[in-house]
Amino acid sequence: MKLFESGRIGRLHVKNRIIMAAMLTGLNEPTEKGSFSQRAIDFYVARARGGAGLIIPSCMRPSTRIEPSWIEPVVDSERCIRWLNDLAEAVRDYGAKVCVQLTAGFGCIFTPNPALPHGGTVSASSIPCFWNPDIITRELTIEEIEGLVADYELSCKIISSAGIDAIEIHAHEGYLIDQFVTSLWNKRTDKYGGDLDGRLRLPLELLAAAKRGAGADFPIIYRYGLTHYLEGGRDIEEGLEIARRLEAAGVNALHINAGCYETNNWAQPPTAQPPGLLVDLAEMTKKVVNIPVITVGKLGYPDLAERVLKEGKADFIALARSLLADPEWPNKVKAGRLEDITPCTGCHDGCIQRLLDGKHVSCAVNPACGRERESIISPAENKKSVVIIGGGPSGMEAARVAALRGHQVTLWEKGYALGGNLIPAAVPDFKQDYKLLLNYLITQIKKLGVTTRLEQEATPDLIQKMNPDVVIIATGANPIIPEIPGIQRGIEKEKVVTATDVLLGKAEVGESAVIIGAGLVGCETALFLAQEGKKVTAVELYTAMRDTCWINAMDLQERLDGANAKILTHTNVLEITDEGLIIADEEGKKSTLEADTIILAVGFEPNKEPLEALQDKLPEVYAIGDCVESRQVMSAMWEGFHTARLI
Repeated sequence: MKLFESGRIGRLHVKNRIIMAAMLTGLNEPTEKGSFSQRAIDFYVARARGGAGLIIPSCMRPSTRIEPSWIEPVVDSERCIRWLNDLAEAVRDYGAKVCVQLTAGFGCIFTPNPALPHGGTVSASSIPCFWNPDIITRELTIEEIEGLVADYELSCKIISSAGIDAIEIHAHEGYLIDQFVTSLWNKRTDKYGGDLDGRLRLPLELLAAAKRGAGADFPIIYRYGLTHYLEGGRDIEEGLEIARRLEAAGVNALHINAGCYETNNWAQPPTAQPPGLLVDLAEMTKKVVNIPVITVGKLGYPDLAERVLKEGKADFIALARSLLADPEWPNKVKAGRLEDITPCTGCHDGCIQRLLDGKHVSCAVNPACGRERESIISPAENKKSVVIIGGGPSGMEAARVAALRGHQVTLWEKGYALGGNLIPAAVPDFKQDYKLLLNYLITQIKKLGVTTRLEQEATPDLIQKMNPDVVIIATGANPIIPEIPGIQRGIEKEKVVTATDVLLGKAEVGESAVIIGAGLVGCETALFLAQEGKKVTAVELYTAMRDTCWINAMDLQERLDGANAKILTHTNVLEITDEGLIIADEEGKKSTLEADTIILAVGFEPNKEPLEALQDKLPEVYAIGDCVESRQVMSAMWEGFHTARLI
């Protein structure tokens, strides 16, 4: 396979074409200022052991001269050589190489502190902060820029001395360097502003500083967005010209991305974005340069990744969240074990959302991510008989882990198939990653020899007669039927249906539909129907999609707008009539939404009956997933994993 052919970036020899892309992790809790924790090293070692050829850790800073560090390590003195070398040596044991990504800072996307002048934020120019446009950044002075360049030189000297193999300059996603290069943000009139020559001056000076510090032939990668997909931002033509100039200046490889925080659904592609969404940009870049081009963006599909390389559209494949979901992705692909790859769902719940919540990075479908040492699945000392009631994601994950540990597992599911609420969730075409997750879990259950009982209800009497050592209840949740005047009459006339039944094809939807509830389920159902040509309006008492990561919400909103689906927020549902829905806005003004079909998507209520019937009747009874509380897939997977890991 082309994926496993060796490649070169300047003088650097990489054993294959698979790169772990940098991402903020929050794992770098310092044991001393700026160093990696053992947890961080374990995290990267797992990806090296899994077969990645080049590891690019979380971005680091050369100093905190102009902006405080958030969670990024700082490489600013010789004391950093030790912990950088610890990482390099640890991953080198598995044949991987390490590239340190250096960032100049966040600039206008740094979270401002209103108590400080300009919110404590800086940029190329005085521009609004991303998170609080009322705060205007401070323009960096010439002296500060010169200090930053000097810091880069020292930092790169330290990195080279530590035995690191390459450096990547982070000039992507609207971070500080990108703000200098882009006319939308750079309004300077001195030598660092104006035309492209002026706007490129800073990154070219940083490149020269890196070469002075690390050595003239030290491999340097430059990561940037070929376009921002943003009005006033970089267009593709300018992006290609930048590629030409960077090659001429001595960059050894280009890591091509797209987007910025204003269009973060390109930079951090969520569930609904298509596989390989940025490959065409890499292909364009390859046509204008002779140095290697790295492509990124939803490439965790082995056949696609291989095809991109074979067709010459890129020289290396960069994976980020796919290696969170499954650090063994490269090894499994090489061995032909594609059915064993844990797929990333693009939900952002376990990675970006956890960082925003002040936690370390993990993964919705891989609970061991970020806790590799503590979460090893080890053989059980005492093999037990385990009965799991419910074949949704939590039940299947519990069955998978319990079977891996050597327990005798029986999985009962009263429905016709395994999957639970994952089945309707995976129906829309834009949810194909959830279909992959469903297939993965079913495949693992079969391969591990779990006894499966379909279309059979595990009644409390039956379970007590079986007398298992452990019972895990994962009976999920059912759609809530709210108390709205007229709802029962609507249900009887089949005018009122649930989103679950719509997605499963159990309910017919007329040409016009109103969805009660604009959370993730309601909005995805709205998009699903709008793409089928239905006229759809979703009504929400609060704000829409508050139960999903902001990047996914941004992307879904754009798709809803493009499909002409409407979302009415802060709207109260008063009554269901034969004509449709009577609603009231924030001011209490009433109106009628006419609809052929009314769809309920107001949430799910836990199915706790089996738990209540079996609790205290058997030695070990555990409840996991939505039968405890209705939540996202991440909670179901995590509870299934950790419960089975510890029994």
